Amino acid sequence: MPATEEEWKKNLTPEQYKVLREKGTEAAFTGKFLHEEKDGTYTCFACGNPLFASSAKFDSGTGWPSFDEALSGAIKNVDDNSHGMHRVEVQCTRCGSHLGHVFDDGPTKTGKRYCLNSVCLDLE
Repeated sequence: MPATEEEWKKNLTPEQYKVLREKGTEAAFTGKFLHEEKDGTYTCFACGNPLFASSAKFDSGTGWPSFDEALSGAIKNVDDNSHGMHRVEVQCTRCGSHLGHVFDDGPTKTGKRYCLNSVCLDLE
């Protein structure tokens, strides 16, 4: 795992760096994992930390991969008051990278919708 922002810049694509390290967002309906249905574990692209089981993924219709439950200890929630609104940012616990946001409007029993950027993820 890179230790400095310069190392992150060398190891990530410009889009990945913008999203993972600068808290950006990929364009809706463009991510490679939006319609992915393979079984496996979604991991943090930056550090490989296991984040979500594929069984937790659902189609939210929002344009980003959505999950209803994270793996234990995989993510941390951080208050985000940017862009004139209050949201809850989702970060990787291992490397602190931005993954997306979580909302309390999910359609499953957890009531959660982890709305993530595909560029932040890998599938193993």
